[in-house]
Parts: sequence; C-alpha cells; structure tokens
Amino acid sequence: MVKITLPDGSLREFESAVTPLDVAKSISEGLARNVISALVNGTQVENTTPITTDSTVQLLTWNDDLGKKAFWHSSAHLLAQAIMEFYPEAKLTIGPAIEQGFYYDVDFGEEVLSEKDFEKIEKKILENAKKNETFSIYPVSKADALKEYADNPYKTELISNLNDGEITFCTHENFTDLCRGGHIPATGIVKAVKILNAAGAYWRGDEKNKQLTRVYAISFPKQKDLTEYLELLEEAKRRDHRKLGRELGIYAFSEKVGAGLPLWLPKGTALRRKLEEFLSAAQKKSGYEFVMTPHIGSKELYVTSGHWDKYGADSFQPIKTPNEGEEFMLKPMNCPHHCEIYKVGQWSYRDLPKRFAEFGTVYRYEQSGELHGLTRVRGFTQDDAHIFCTPDQLMSEFENVIDLTLYVFKSLGFQDFVTQVSLRDPDNKEKYIGSDENWKKAEDAIVQAAQKKNLNYVVEYGEAAFYGPKLDFMVKDALGRKWQLGTIQVDYNLPERFDLWYTGSDGEKHRPVMIHRAPFGSMERFIAILLENTAGDFPLWLAPDQFTILPISEKYLDYAKKVSQLLENHDICGIVDERNEKTGRKIRDAEINKLPFMLIVGENEELNGTISVRRRGEGDLGEMSVEDFITYFKKEAKISN
Repeated sequence: MVKITLPDGSLREFESAVTPLDVAKSISEGLARNVISALVNGTQVENTTPITTDSTVQLLTWNDDLGKKAFWHSSAHLLAQAIMEFYPEAKLTIGPAIEQGFYYDVDFGEEVLSEKDFEKIEKKILENAKKNETFSIYPVSKADALKEYADNPYKTELISNLNDGEITFCTHENFTDLCRGGHIPATGIVKAVKILNAAGAYWRGDEKNKQLTRVYAISFPKQKDLTEYLELLEEAKRRDHRKLGRELGIYAFSEKVGAGLPLWLPKGTALRRKLEEFLSAAQKKSGYEFVMTPHIGSKELYVTSGHWDKYGADSFQPIKTPNEGEEFMLKPMNCPHHCEIYKVGQWSYRDLPKRFAEFGTVYRYEQSGELHGLTRVRGFTQDDAHIFCTPDQLMSEFENVIDLTLYVFKSLGFQDFVTQVSLRDPDNKEKYIGSDENWKKAEDAIVQAAQKKNLNYVVEYGEAAFYGPKLDFMVKDALGRKWQLGTIQVDYNLPERFDLWYTGSDGEKHRPVMIHRAPFGSMERFIAILLENTAGDFPLWLAPDQFTILPISEKYLDYAKKVSQLLENHDICGIVDERNEKTGRKIRDAEINKLPFMLIVGENEELNGTISVRRRGEGDLGEMSVEDFITYFKKEAKISN
C-alpha cells in the first residue's frame, strides 16, 4: 500500500503503482475527467505515471498554471510534428511552454517560414490532435540518444550535457522528441491553436551562435477560449506601452544613442518626476535619507561585491583609463555604492537603522533579442534604497517596506499582482555567495514577514539574488504576463564582503543586516506597466498635462494664458492650445491625447472671470470660477491613502 497526501492535508491509501488519475477517480469522476497533469513530490508528471512510494500529490487541471504548462508543453510537440511534416529537412531544438503559450526554435535550413504558412500548420496540428494519441515517455541510453540525433547538432549538444539515466524520449503517433516529461493524457484535449508569430532567436541566446526561427503559438481546450484570447490580444495591442509611449510623447529610442537606452521626452520626464516626488514624500515620512552616487565605479568595487564574478559577462565591459591597470564600469547595481556610503560613518546600535535612498540609474548589457520597449532595457533607473539595521530590527523594517510597497501599488491602482518568495536553488548553491546559516536566517525572515502581512504568496526556488532571497511583487501587463516590479531582499552577505559594522550595546563590533528594496522596481518597467494598465489614462494627480485651455479665438489667448498661470501657481499643470483650429477639433485632439480637462474660454468666460469645464470621458461640467475649479480639481486629484 502507498499513502497519498493531498494539498488539503488529507491522506488516502492505495495499492502500489496507483496513478494520479486513479487518485482523481477516488475523489470524483468529474475531477478525473478534468485532471490533465499532476505534481508528485514536487515533480510534474503525466497523470498515468505509477506512484510506488508514499507521496504528496497535487492534481492539476487547465485552471492551474502548471496544468496550462503541461497543456502548452504537449502542444509544442504537436507544433514540432506538424513542422516536420511540411519541412522534413528542418532541425528541431527546444520547445518549452511559456507564460502565455509556447514556442519551438527550429533551424529551417534553406527554407523560410512566413506568415502565409501559419494556417496550414495550424490545420495540421488540429488534424493530428483529433487522432487523440497518447504521449508515451520512456528512458533512453545516452549512446542511443546520440545515435538517434546524429544529424541534429542542437539535440546532440543537449544530450551531451546529460548523464545516462537522465535522458527520456516522448512519442505520440509517429513523432518522437527528446523530452523530460509533464504531458497531458492525449492530444485530443487540444481543440484550438493559433500561431502568433515567428521571430529570429539565437541558439542558446548567444549572438555568436546560429540564428534560428522561433515559432510562437498558443492552444486551448475550447475554441471559445482562443476567441477570447485573440480579443484580449487586440486590446493588448491598443494598450501596448510602445504604441502609447510614442503616441503620447512619453519616450523614444534613437539608433545613434543606442539600443535599449530610452530618451525621456518632456511629457515622460514630467511623469517620472511626479512619480519620484510621490515616492520621495512617502520615503521621507518613513525616515529615509537621500543620497546620490556616480554612474560609474571602479571595477574593484564590483569585484568586492561579487557582481563582477556573477554578472560580469552580462555587464557593459570595463572602461580602461590611460592609467595602466585602472578600470571602471558602468554601474550595474547601486548597492555597492551605498555600502561605501555606510562605511563613511561610525555607527552604533543607537544610530540604526540607516535608510539610504536614491533614484539611481544602472546599466546592464541585455542581449539585443531580449530588448522590449521599456520593460527590458540596457539603462534604467531604480527607486533604490538600502537599509542597514540590527538583526533585531530586521522583521519590523522588512514589514515596513512591505507596507510602503503596498501603498505605492494601491495609489497607482495596481490590484492584479501576486507576491513571490524567491529562494535559493538548494541543488545549485554555487550560484550564490554566503553561508547556509545566513541564507536560512534571511529566507526564514522573508517567509515570516509575508505570513505576518497575510500576503498571498508563492514560493519559487532558484529565483533569489546571488547575495540573498527576495520578496518580489509580480504585476500583470495588458496580456496577463507577469513582470517583477517591486522587490525586497534580505542580505547578510554584502555587509561581510564590505566589512560593515556597528558598535553594539556590549561595546563590540557587530555586522548589520542589509535590506535592498525598490517599490517601483525600475522607473522604466513601472511606467511601461502603468501605461498598459491605464491605457494612458493616468490618475489625475499623475497626468503629465492635467488640462488644456482652448481659447475659441486668438482674441482670448491672453485670458487663456492668465488662467493657465493661476492654475500653475496651484501646481496644476497643463498647456494652452494656441493653434488656429476650430474648438471642436481641439476637443477631439485633447481626447485622443488623453488630457483630463479641457477648459474652454471665450468672451463670456473672460467677462465673468470663469472657464467652461469639460472632463474627458464625462463631457461638459459647466461654467466655473477658476477658484472653484481649483478646489474641485484638488479634491479629484487627491492620492488615496
């Protein structure tokens, strides 16, 4: 007999070699019909996999993220099968599930895949899926695997990095692929599929390797799901921050400046400054001190911190000076600089915590294929701060940062987010620095703080920073993809590497604990997600231009400018539309440019000292005195607490 523990803690006993599907049937036939995959002792397997020892089992359906992963991973096999039927000389590489769908990287050789080929591949996928073939996974020796893929250098490379006993193939119908497993029961579950696009991708993400064709697709168990997704895709195009950023004059890129280095236009700069002022005010109330550090630092600084060893290959390469052996780097992180600021002082336990905050710009050499608007760039500004505290202060400081991050998210209307406890990979500790003891203390502190704050968090192993675990705030964009924005990290290691200390109540030297935190994450990515979540309709207090004044003719331009100055005196910012256009055209343009208020002035308004107010999305609000409008505006623009 084997004992099966379910997620709710309940225990069931079965004959040995029970499968997840058997477990589902013991609960209900309805559940059994919907289970498409399972987690057994944390490993994702097929629902027909025999379980021969006492195990924990989680049954997965389409409604679970891991259920979708199995569905899309299996669909990648169907995509590869269809491609090989049309392009038998093509060479397959890898085809993983991703957050929304899946892709397969293919070397098409002399052939070229174009958009006109998508439909025939989709039809072939569904034709093969209807055969309802099962996925069969089985072990293969390394020698046999290498023989099978002797003419495929990509699969051969993958197999060469595996050991005997680690290699499995998966077969359905007449198609076989190198695969670790985690499939749906049969192909017939796939009822709808769409190839989204094809793009270039270097093998292993290395520009030195051959460029392959990455075929992106998505599949669903119902046609209705695909229809809804395609509608979402159209809405996402409308909200794409790259489109909105261009149309609203927020930012731009220049080939001469360089890929991944955004230029902030006047409206975008105004938006950034308002965000900085908002967070600066909140930080000041919380006891932060503001510092500034240079955009470069000695290479030795990052050798000490460990960033050179861990990230040197992904950074901009060192800048050599005329002095022999002297090298500088574009700053990849702010934390080493803040450690040096801490070292300037002599601190006792009475002085702690010290909270140093900076809007610090950093630079990282992202691969060109990974660059994506503002969400992935090579130069970005972090709303960074580092807290140096005693071990006894760690929990309260961490909880205060959680409160600050939640305040930021609430004020900006970010409600669709999850928190992720990012821990060290226990099977690959060489990726990290520091002792097991310090890592355990740091990880325990984060989990306890998340529990105390009643955060609905998930745990992800292997996602920690190299110096410490993190609590990450993952926010969805217009397509439902998750992006890390806010982050809070506990670090026992950099204080040791930089020999930081404070004098304790016993008169002895003690190491401080370091908290890294950034509620926005980066200004660039935060603004990208903000653009998509709001579709450019920013909260009133944050809008770069909060009004436009529309004089109905040139005669009232002086009065329009006078009103504008009165509003500016009350920190209400906007523009005067001086164009020689009809008022109706000016109103339409203001609506398109998402300006919150249109203030129309003519003879009557000038005589009465008033303005005619129109609000975007609401229409005319009537005639008001300037003073009444200021009162109304400030009430509407108040940031929620």
